[in-house]
Amino acid sequence: MIRQGVRNENVCIALLHSHVYDRKGRVSVTSIANMDIHDIARCARTYGVGRFYIVTPIEEQRILAGKILRHWQSGYGSVHNPSRKEAFSLVDLKGDLGEVVEDMVLRFGKEPRIVVTGARMAGKTFPAASLREKILAGSDPFLLLFGTGWGLAEEVVERAHYLLEPIRGTGEYNHLPVRAAVAILLDRLWGR
Repeated sequence: MIRQGVRNENVCIALLHSHVYDRKGRVSVTSIANMDIHDIARCARTYGVGRFYIVTPIEEQRILAGKILRHWQSGYGSVHNPSRKEAFSLVDLKGDLGEVVEDMVLRFGKEPRIVVTGARMAGKTFPAASLREKILAGSDPFLLLFGTGWGLAEEVVERAHYLLEPIRGTGEYNHLPVRAAVAILLDRLWGR
């Protein structure tokens, strides 16, 4: 079990806004949601994640997200709510998944082990407890990918080293907001 205050610097998360499916099953691009930035950053900080990447190929979306980040990192928000500033210090904007992997190689000296999950994940999946064991067993960096819209496109899933089993509720309905899925998975990995 992870001791209180221990950071998981070698574990990063990325929220993909491209190479995701839309409601009709087409590969698409989604918009960045302000609440996702706030809630996932706070979850990442609470569970000691090393970095939270927001990934979109749309420059205007990165500019908008950058304004939000600056407000909380160095603007009035940083003085008004210092704990939000601390959480937002983990956030990094990237244009595509390749930039995320490059950044992690610079940080850790090797490519991350990519982990994907989603509501419709099928095939040879494994539980979060098994991922926790793999993370604790070595020094490899890990990148947990989360998709927006209707989930990660197959081309992203094919890049993964590990497929995590889906988070399931009590019935057939299974369409959690991504920020809730991030919170649940991080708690399954590191919660006490």
